[in-house]
Amino acid sequence: MEISFAGKRALVTGAGKGIGRATALALVRCGAEVTAVTRTRADLDSLVLECPSIRPVCVDLANWDATDAALRDDVVGPIDLLVNNAACASLQPFLEVTPEEFDRSFSVNVKAVLHVSQLVARGMRSRGRGGAIVNISSQASKCALQDHTVYCATKAALDMLTKVMALELGAHQIRVNSVNPTVVMTEMGRLGWSDPAKARTMTSRIPLGRFAEVEDVVNSVLFLLSDKSAMTNGVALPVDGGFLAC
Repeated sequence: MEISFAGKRALVTGAGKGIGRATALALVRCGAEVTAVTRTRADLDSLVLECPSIRPVCVDLANWDATDAALRDDVVGPIDLLVNNAACASLQPFLEVTPEEFDRSFSVNVKAVLHVSQLVARGMRSRGRGGAIVNISSQASKCALQDHTVYCATKAALDMLTKVMALELGAHQIRVNSVNPTVVMTEMGRLGWSDPAKARTMTSRIPLGRFAEVEDVVNSVLFLLSDKSAMTNGVALPVDGGFLAC
């Protein structure tokens, strides 16, 4: 099944590393014009060196006003495809959660998704050609994980935000879905789960017996962005090897 985004313009947040970076590069390979957004200039510089056609935007999405200025329709141009990938995670036991960490996580993982999606969806609606939005969620939205109180809560909120967006934007032919991966073998994932004993605590709960590779997630994102999923709207797609099925 070939997927082409020729003539489409895509915006990917959190595009400096991991899933976001791989998604931005994959979209370019599929013919899309890509705007890559992250707050780390060095990551953007290296991405543009790797793929000069990518348009970089450096902004902290937790800053509402700065995001407004950076991602207005008249600045980044018309966007047909949006991938909300930017997120943060800081693990704390429930009894040690601080208000600062709660606010920071919800600001990036939920509020920024709402804001960026508003900016992009308004343009989609005004042009009347529809579009597709994919939010990168997590299996943590549906399963309690030790020391993940705030992260789990943000991803659960993101799943419901996805559903409401699908409901309200569907009339404008804008589809909204989420992808919910297990642990993904990004550079950070490999570092965090390099201890075999720790890894077994998670892989033993995954029927396929392994973590996800970055490409597993990216391929699901591409499918949900494409016309191949033209009747798929408001779903949370697990990319978890069966973790949530058990």
